[in-house]
Amino acid sequence: MPAYEARVDVTHLPGISDPAGATVERALPALGYTNVTQVHIGKTVRLVVDAPDSASARAQVEEMCARLLANPVIEAYSVTVTELVP
Repeated sequence: MPAYEARVDVTHLPGISDPAGATVERALPALGYTNVTQVHIGKTVRLVVDAPDSASARAQVEEMCARLLANPVIEAYSVTVTELVP
């Protein structure tokens, strides 16, 4: 069965506060970076899924996101699936 690498990028939904991003944004000017605004910090999850095809792998990862990897109330996510070449 083919293996697929999935990359899930999770970010806050618009309007949801991002305390980590705000902390970094406040700290950057002290390091000389006065031209940076709108800092947002998210997370990336990478995993390998054995599935019959790309669509099946994507469907499994989408379900994982909805059930565990992202909080749909405050987070958005995007999924990228790539077939691994043996």
